[in-house]
Amino acid sequence: MMRRAGIVLLALVTIGVSWWVAQRLRPYEFNGRVLQPPEPAPDFTLIGPEGQPVRLSDFRGKVVLLFFGYASCPDVCPTTMYDLARAVEMLPPEKAERVQVIMITVDPERDTRERLDAFVRNFHPSFLGLTGSPEAIAQVAKQYNIFYAKDEGTDATDYLMVHTASVTLIDPEGYIKLVYPFGTEPKAFAEDIAYLLR
Repeated sequence: MMRRAGIVLLALVTIGVSWWVAQRLRPYEFNGRVLQPPEPAPDFTLIGPEGQPVRLSDFRGKVVLLFFGYASCPDVCPTTMYDLARAVEMLPPEKAERVQVIMITVDPERDTRERLDAFVRNFHPSFLGLTGSPEAIAQVAKQYNIFYAKDEGTDATDYLMVHTASVTLIDPEGYIKLVYPFGTEPKAFAEDIAYLLR
């Protein structure tokens, strides 16, 4: 009886160890859409909150989460900023310091540097809002396959901006690694970032 129990126990331990090894050896599955092969992220220079030029390449060594939106957005933009803030807060401090969220305005007509800065920093103090001339923003948006256009609003909202609502993840080496659709959960962002910064 003891011998049979020992055999059963050994079998269970073997199965458990085999499962653990299989889990450790299984490739990580990203939550976002993976670009294969990853493409170098087009560099750009836009204007930061103090009027200073900001280049994407300034953040080499960090994970950059790039989003195009606008401060007057009634739903998609604040939701996305909130989700990204939650994701950053889920990370250990040493990894959170290596993440930069950047929102490029698609509404430079209304988004002054001050207004844009107040909007993004309302969600997290490390978030960065960038603006520029309409031509400069259009060029960067085209490089990242972002569509946007002015749309009629209401008396309360004035006009609205219709825009692509995806988030682009640029890895620490400067490659576009992942693209996330609107509605991605904060945990999904956090898991992928933690893996890339391991």
